[in-house]
Amino acid sequence: AMNDTKKIFETYCDFVTKVTSEPSLDVDSLKEVIEKIQNKSEIDAPRIITAALGLSSEAGEFTEIVKKIFLQGKPADKDNVFHMKRELGDIMWYWVTACAALNLDPYEVISENQEKLAARYGEKFEIDRSEIRKEGDL
Repeated sequence: AMNDTKKIFETYCDFVTKVTSEPSLDVDSLKEVIEKIQNKSEIDAPRIITAALGLSSEAGEFTEIVKKIFLQGKPADKDNVFHMKRELGDIMWYWVTACAALNLDPYEVISENQEKLAARYGEKFEIDRSEIRKEGDL
């Protein structure tokens, strides 16, 4: 049975490699993509990579605290609220980095989000409006 499991895992690992993009497997290919994006688009490649990795990891750190409070008995006290506050500050740092990488005005990003949600929900959240969206409402 162990041999069968090992074979299934090896087959799956081969499959994963086959369906992985070239820039995900090869550093030279990745360098080409980074240079192409940096030189032929308005996106600041190093900053957007930094922002994406940072947003994800800091959101994970924030989520970890929430998980421990709700599921593992960590106290919902001032120390943990402060810890979450610190993580939210880190998230904002990376969020602003993302705005800079995309040459976006942070105020406009917030304003557009508010307009989008107001158009979707009006003055109050309703489940139907979150599930059934108009065309172009991402």
